[in-house]
Amino acid sequence: MKTGELKTISESLISTFNEAGKISINLYKKGLKIQIKEDKSPVCNGDIEVNELITKKIKEVTPNLPIISEETVDLNVRNTAKIFWLIDPIDGTKEYIAGKDEYTLNAALVINSVPVLGLVGVPKKNRLFYSYGPGESYLIEEGKTKKINCAKQQPKGQIVALSSVMKPSDIILNKLREFKVNSIVKMASSYKFCVIASGEYDIYAARERANEWDYAAGHAIAQNAGAIIKTLDEKPFLYGKEDYKNPSLLIKRSENLDD
Repeated sequence: MKTGELKTISESLISTFNEAGKISINLYKKGLKIQIKEDKSPVCNGDIEVNELITKKIKEVTPNLPIISEETVDLNVRNTAKIFWLIDPIDGTKEYIAGKDEYTLNAALVINSVPVLGLVGVPKKNRLFYSYGPGESYLIEEGKTKKINCAKQQPKGQIVALSSVMKPSDIILNKLREFKVNSIVKMASSYKFCVIASGEYDIYAARERANEWDYAAGHAIAQNAGAIIKTLDEKPFLYGKEDYKNPSLLIKRSENLDD
């Protein structure tokens, strides 16, 4: 697909993401209906309704492309597609259920192992990130759209890492020391990718965890904004694995995190 076509696809999904974000908030206010999945993780009616809305719109926009969603995927069927959508309707369901504000709505288009297009909605922060190609990552906030490019927002000399847990493992801490990290902030969901893309934070490292739909949309936004995304051992971070499992991850805002 050409950049113009990807631009049209991504922008056609913005209003749907805004609507889905409002629905997620309204459902929470009414009281969520929560169930526990086989893997012991929670799922609620918010996940399901957001998934249905986003999936319906994507089917209208790209009717011939397969859609893989966390809420409908059959893990017994191996993924063999070269071009496909990955959807995580609510990443950070536990955060969502707890009434916190870092949960996200996610959709990414993967082409030949690379997420080239992504949308990440952050309803409670009134932020929507989207991207459709290198150098084409954007943040919509307070009705204004601005291009983001990983430009450093922290003061000179401050290198701030993100973590999905309160106490990172020694492996992760040692990796962060290599980059002279001064402090670590705990943050949930794919929002981590987005605030590296915006330059608000500098680096995120993680051991093998989660599935491709958890990362893909944020990956597209951060990488297209200029971030460097690889595994901890400096290998390419690719998508389209048969079992959807993520390898380790290292996202850097730039090669020199103090610039």
